[in-house]
Amino acid sequence: MTFDWAAIEEALNTAGCAHVPGVLSAAECEALAALYGEAERFRSRVVMARYGFGQGEYQYFTYPLPDRVATLREAMYGPLAAVANRWHAALDLPVRFPPRHADFLARCHAAGQERPTPLLLQYGAGDYNCLHQDLYGEHVFPLQAAFLLSRPSVDFTGGEFVLTEQRPRMQSRVEVVPLGQGDCVIFPVHHRPVNGTRGVYRVNLRHGVSRVRSGRRHTLGVIFHDAL
Repeated sequence: MTFDWAAIEEALNTAGCAHVPGVLSAAECEALAALYGEAERFRSRVVMARYGFGQGEYQYFTYPLPDRVATLREAMYGPLAAVANRWHAALDLPVRFPPRHADFLARCHAAGQERPTPLLLQYGAGDYNCLHQDLYGEHVFPLQAAFLLSRPSVDFTGGEFVLTEQRPRMQSRVEVVPLGQGDCVIFPVHHRPVNGTRGVYRVNLRHGVSRVRSGRRHTLGVIFHDAL
């Protein structure tokens, strides 16, 4: 699939997230979800309830990443790095991101952030993911993506992707993104610039998943910085 990066950047700037339908085929979704039971693919498993993160669990892939995951991470990084650089310029932040993902990972690894962060998440009935930010060290790429691998209303019900935006001196804004199987949502890791009456200001964001009512829900998360 070809991404419409101009439309994606427009959605990120106006709505705080971009919904891209049909990135993965049904067969690709099923193959990726099936990896969850292959322990050798992963470096660690997290049961959310143990840490107060919610209910459900997820596993971080180990290197080498599955081919489809590695391809998505590499292909999406460059266009998103251009967006990230424009955001940092607007916010007067000094960090800039190189056009090649390998060069950004080299920066992470030089700082000790060597553990891969792409992950598979698994939710059952009653599970949910508390609002959070995926920050794993000093070097943070400001955008990330999630891909729904399961079929809403068939494999599961409930379990909507939720994004909250905390605006200075204002009430928080909530965005709920109704994803279909194979759809992608691109969103900020922790903050983004917003144009206000007095210029550009920073808003903080958190994301999560509402309670799954029935069935089982799998998601692929693609984070572009590695972890300590």
